[in-house]
Amino acid sequence: MSIFAPSPWATRMLSVLRIVAGLLFLLHGTNKLLGYPPNPSMFPPMTFPVMSLPWIAGVLEIVGGTLLVVGLFTRPVAFLHSGEMAVAYFMAHFPNGFWPITNLGESAVLYCFLWLYFAFAGGGAWSLDNVLASRRMAPS
Repeated sequence: MSIFAPSPWATRMLSVLRIVAGLLFLLHGTNKLLGYPPNPSMFPPMTFPVMSLPWIAGVLEIVGGTLLVVGLFTRPVAFLHSGEMAVAYFMAHFPNGFWPITNLGESAVLYCFLWLYFAFAGGGAWSLDNVLASRRMAPS
């Protein structure tokens, strides 16, 4: 196999990246709303009024993170979360300085572009989206 030929593992590793990133994203939501896993550098759990921006972000991260882990509705969910992370960056981090390394916005920027990539690339081989698509295309 040539080093320039597409790898047969590319779409599988896309799924692995989606699963790992989705689990990490899910943890952001559970930490915000449930206090688990505990993180002393984050807000205390459940101190957000219902429908406040942090509460909405926590709900989106739990629901969307779960959908991304299993690879269901990957493209629209990833697009939504890319926007969420852009908003988070510009509302919470950018006012503290231009550079993400100094305003603590690195993870928001990275998630923003990671989810934007998944919005175009899809969920990969190991996703419920892929299972549903293959069932639709199978002859009856």
